[in-house]
Amino acid sequence: MAYDPHKAAQTIAYLIIKNGRNPLNILKTIKLVYLADRESVRRHGFPIQDEPHYSLPHGPVNSTTYEFIKGEVHPDRAAGWSDVLTDRSDHRIGLRDQNIDAADLEELSDADTSILDFVWKQFGGMDQWQLRDWTHDPHNVPEWEDPNGSSQLIPLRRMMDALGIENAASQEEAVQDSRHASEFLKAL
Repeated sequence: MAYDPHKAAQTIAYLIIKNGRNPLNILKTIKLVYLADRESVRRHGFPIQDEPHYSLPHGPVNSTTYEFIKGEVHPDRAAGWSDVLTDRSDHRIGLRDQNIDAADLEELSDADTSILDFVWKQFGGMDQWQLRDWTHDPHNVPEWEDPNGSSQLIPLRRMMDALGIENAASQEEAVQDSRHASEFLKAL
């Protein structure tokens, strides 16, 4: 596994499609992406997006996806992202092509879309502030810790422990092994 901006963009596009193709608030989007990764770890032991997660003042985030959303990524690294999503406008992110359909999102597996459907069903009706408050509740997301105005890494192991993953240490190692194998193959 390695971070794939095209897959991350398609993940967000899927959520926008679930939102009636209407642009999504950025804070809401980043919370939904985090919750989808969390649910994927709970179900399968691996996140959908291969990237670090951080505690920020407004809750947990997928850090690389958040950098892309904010436009803080060099255009050379944005291949695949800007083909799918518009630049943020008025704190929202939308589809570049309104005719895109879920079937066009080839980077997402059936398991990914099942998780995104679950997350949307559970959280899609909340606004960004409700989601922020929900993710701040230690009963809901105990791995998030208040960074006191800064940011703090959420190790994958802490997320796994919070989710009650059996053999979290060996599962974390499997994720890291997959990441290393992917990086090796990418270098070839």
